[in-house]
Amino acid sequence: MTTPRRTARIGLEHGAGGRAMRQLIEEVFLPLASPVDGVGLGALDDGAALRVGDRWLVLTTDSHVVQPVFFPGGDIGRLAVSGTVNDLAMMGATAPLGLTCAVIIEDGFPREQLEIVVGSMRSAALEAGAPIVTGDTKVMGKGQLDGIVINTAGVGFADRVVTDAGLAPGDVLLVTGTVGDHGMAVMAKRHDLRLEGDLRSDVAPVNGLVREALLAGGDDVVAMKDPTRGGVAGVLHELAAKGNVGIVVDEPAVPVRPEVRAAAELVGIDPLAVANEGKAILGVRARSADRVLAALRMHPLGAEAAIVGRAVAERPGTVILDTGFGRRILAEPEGELLPRIC
Repeated sequence: MTTPRRTARIGLEHGAGGRAMRQLIEEVFLPLASPVDGVGLGALDDGAALRVGDRWLVLTTDSHVVQPVFFPGGDIGRLAVSGTVNDLAMMGATAPLGLTCAVIIEDGFPREQLEIVVGSMRSAALEAGAPIVTGDTKVMGKGQLDGIVINTAGVGFADRVVTDAGLAPGDVLLVTGTVGDHGMAVMAKRHDLRLEGDLRSDVAPVNGLVREALLAGGDDVVAMKDPTRGGVAGVLHELAAKGNVGIVVDEPAVPVRPEVRAAAELVGIDPLAVANEGKAILGVRARSADRVLAALRMHPLGAEAAIVGRAVAERPGTVILDTGFGRRILAEPEGELLPRIC
């Protein structure tokens, strides 16, 4: 496996969720990490978890720069709230205490569009039970920003922290629904591709869905991650590396909508490497996998959940794709596939 080359300047590939971004974070930002009683920056998880008495305070922050701002199935406002709620949920905090909202707006951005974005944020926050409690607004000059950027942060309590480093050989990997929906919908809108079918983003807060999985699986839910930038492929590589396990993926079991598969084949992109904004990958002890799967499928957002792989002791840090006709290594996304999607 090659190591991403060190560059003198930052490129789009450094924000695309693959190895280039991981290398940038490890080399530039990890020196900011300080020891904490819990999960801190050094863990490179979806957020931090700090011990408060006998519980954990989970906090996370995220910035959103999607282009176009409006896309089939959602907009940057729904994306901002869902992304932060989902990052909290991935660490076990499924009942957010509150969110912050900082908006940077380009001079000339249409007020009507801004009001639509804010309305989407309000609706998504109500859907997730996540009140927006404070915020900030800045305006930058024409040409100094591409429309609008939204940063959201969130806090919530968890009785048990679920990290992305808990896999062990024999554990089962589940995905909560079809993959690749968000990235392909944004790409089609951005490039005005006239494709058949209804390509729509899956953007949604999944904290309620994850709550049901945790209730069903308890301590047997040992790892969680939402497959945003870098897609399922990127997340599986993170889970394999941090858990020091290999992962074998049953490719025919991975749910992909026909229109997403067709669009991906047209442009030559693997759906497994495409971003999702309303899905989660769960690592579960084998004895509880069927129970967790049943709980997911009972929820409206988990109707197409599936068992898609298994952790193994062999080849730690490697993800193997079993196509049904043979096996091959599933490469970790290197850099820019679909920039500006979340």
